[in-house]
Parts: sequence; structure tokens; C-alpha cells
Amino acid sequence: MTTEAEIAPFRFFDLQVARTRRLGPSLVRVTFTGQTPDGLRDFVAGGRDQSLSLFLPHPGQPAPVVPVDAGDGGAIFAAWRALPDDVRAVMRSYTVREQRVEDGEVDIDFAVHEDGGPACRWALAAEPGHKVMVLGPAVADNTGVRCRPPEDTDWVLIWADETALPAASAILEWLPAGRKAKVWLEVPHAGDRLAPATDADADITWLVRDEGAPSAVEAVADAELPEGVGYAWIAGESGSIKALRRHLVNDREFDRRKVTFIGYWKRGVSEDGLREEPEEAAE
Repeated sequence: MTTEAEIAPFRFFDLQVARTRRLGPSLVRVTFTGQTPDGLRDFVAGGRDQSLSLFLPHPGQPAPVVPVDAGDGGAIFAAWRALPDDVRAVMRSYTVREQRVEDGEVDIDFAVHEDGGPACRWALAAEPGHKVMVLGPAVADNTGVRCRPPEDTDWVLIWADETALPAASAILEWLPAGRKAKVWLEVPHAGDRLAPATDADADITWLVRDEGAPSAVEAVADAELPEGVGYAWIAGESGSIKALRRHLVNDREFDRRKVTFIGYWKRGVSEDGLREEPEEAAE
């Protein structure tokens, strides 16, 4: 399948699994390469919480079905939606955990669990040579990078659950040396704690759910926060993120323009269902 269609600054890339690695009870890392030697030549991730759209095949399909020859971006997605549910590729949003340009590789970390959805099942069964497609960045400064602390930022607050752990870890690696950061990372099991590499002055608190971890608001509410201008990046389960944002803006007097909040998933709702829900106004 050709992938010449572009949706600037994003385009389609044909990828294949190079290898997989179990990072913890709830985390699997899949390393991808291009299906051709120069397949990732124009892929340019912007780091931090860089997101992309991942298209996966259904069981029994050799490759995901995405009608990239249908025309421009809108026509492609219209043609994709018009396909039967059991034919069209499964589309999910994921974070680029790391891109190694010199090796022609891209890592994506998957949160996996019992009774998981199609992406979870795919990641658990992934083997070298399995084919996928991504709509990924062709320029580093793109709208898939949401973490953008303003220039006057003195310190950063981060809260993430396991679905946002790859993005939070990449952000921590990106923060400049000495930048103060208050960080809460929620995971299902103690074995999912993967200490991020960072040069920032980061105070990291792990919240382990099977050890009775408090809610996002409870964890942050009594914390002593640094002085100066703060910027918050919070991501994970939609309900938790909305509650934490309200706490930061209403109780901790954060400037709402300096709180980036992203609902990666919603309890009891699939990602397909989440896309179909009307977008709520910012509170």
C-alpha cells in the first residue's frame, strides 16, 4: 500500500514490528521500523508528549486497511469510516516514547491489562514483522505536541496514570537541568514503576493503585508546591483529569491557560466512544 498522502504536518507511514519488550506487569514496549529501509526517513517526532494515530489490523489481516489512495485527508478518513467495522483498521492514539533517527526506530509503549481492547490485545500478541500504519509527524513543531510551558514558567506540575506514563517520562527527559517539577505517577502495580531519566529537579511520587493509592485530587491537594509561576501538564483518565484541573484552577489558583489537561481514556467508554462524545466546554 502506498502512503504518499499527506496531512501536513502529518503523513502516513507504513511500519513493522522490530521487537517487543515487557517493561512491567501493565506495560509493553513495541519498537517499530519502516517497512522499507527509508520508511521512517520523513518521520520527525517533536518529543515530549508527541502523539500519533496508530492503525492496527484485525486478527487474520496481514496489514491494516486504510484507504490512503482515497484522496486528501478528509476523503481518506471518510472512506475509512465507510468501511465495515470488521474490515477497517482499528485506530488508536498513542505517544511516541522515543525516536532513534540513526537506527530508524520508533518506540511506542502500550498499557495492557486483562479484558483489554483491540490495541491491548494486539500489543500482547505483537511479533517481529507484524505490520501497522501510523499517521505521524513530518515536522517537529506540530499540533501533536501538547506540552508547551510558557517562557515565564518557573516550575512544572505533572500528573499521569499508566496510559500517560510514556508521555510524562518523555517530558521529564526533555525538561532542562535544574527545572523544578512536582510529579505524581499513578500505576496499577508496584512493578510498573519505571524511574524516568531526568536532569530536572523533580520530586516524583508514585501512586500504586493495588496499594490503595489516593485519587489524583487527594494526592495533590495537601502538597506544598514551589513558589513562582507554575505550569501543569496532567493526563490520563478523563474524569480524574477534569477533577484535578478544577482543583488546580479553583483551589490552587493556577492560571487556567497554564494547565494542559488531556483525557487519554474514560472509565467505561472505549476510545471510539470517547471520540463520539460531544466535547465539553472548558470549566
